[in-house]
Amino acid sequence: MRLLSSLAAAALVGAISAPVAAEPVAPKVLVVSMFKHEASNWLKNEGLEQKIAIDGLSADFPDVSCNDKGLCLVTTSMGYANAASSMTALVLSDKLDLSKTYILIAGIAGVDPDNGTLGSAFWARYAVDGGLQWRIDDRKAPEGWTSGQFGMFSKAQGEKPGSHYGTEVYHLNEALARRAYELSEDVTLADSDEAKEYRAHYPQGAAKAAPTVGICDTVSTDQWWHGVALSKAMNDWAKLMTDGAADYCTTQQEDNATLTALARGAALGRIDMDRVAILRTASNFDQPYPGQAPQDSLNASSGGFGPSLTNAYRVGKAFSDAVLADWSAWEGGIAAK
Repeated sequence: MRLLSSLAAAALVGAISAPVAAEPVAPKVLVVSMFKHEASNWLKNEGLEQKIAIDGLSADFPDVSCNDKGLCLVTTSMGYANAASSMTALVLSDKLDLSKTYILIAGIAGVDPDNGTLGSAFWARYAVDGGLQWRIDDRKAPEGWTSGQFGMFSKAQGEKPGSHYGTEVYHLNEALARRAYELSEDVTLADSDEAKEYRAHYPQGAAKAAPTVGICDTVSTDQWWHGVALSKAMNDWAKLMTDGAADYCTTQQEDNATLTALARGAALGRIDMDRVAILRTASNFDQPYPGQAPQDSLNASSGGFGPSLTNAYRVGKAFSDAVLADWSAWEGGIAAK
């Protein structure tokens, strides 16, 4: 009897001293940035002082930063491998409940001068993987081809391949993209004298104009490609892979990788893909102006970097503020149409 009492007492003491698991944090909005400059305006202006260490995040950005309004930020580090790895760790962490969270991917990108200019902001409907293609030497491409790129396991350019990887195209919730655009279309956008001077070299009206907010689509690839022919090839690829629906305008390194990690989380019931939005702002053109060498354009100081960072924050904030200010209207989600 004395032994049983001692064991019971020990169990009671152990139960009292055992740490109680903290309730998972449930952000209303989670902003996803890719490097420190994209994160800086959010961190500086939104009071994201609560730090949640997540195992498996980038060693450079090991924490999720949150405030008491329900806004959080994660920084993945750049490129496919970092984006997929960081977002997988985030999605699987029991420290977070992301089941009702609006996930805002907000970063900078290159832009097609036929669609926009330096500093412009674009909400995406489609994210297309530009890297999942076969490529032969462009100089040896068959007559009539615009480049040496064509679909994997296809025989000719313009022949739509099957979905061999399952990550070639993500079609986001267009109703959410439209709502985000409506909330942000009148945001005052940053510009710079250097950007105004640089874009004047381009003949396209969209490139010459002041930055605006719009809706168009994005192509992901780790390779920083540049040039008129490559831009056309990526535009053609985006249209081919979406049966003509996508309107390519921005290019970046991470989005299809990020979306793949999120989709895996959705399959586990941890993420709602209808609550995912992509916002990309133009830091540079994806091709040179007439008479400029592509390598010079790629390395040019065009004046778009600063405005693109500011505008990713300003436009993204218009969306996040609306969600946070009226959570009862957003909690149930935005139905995809």
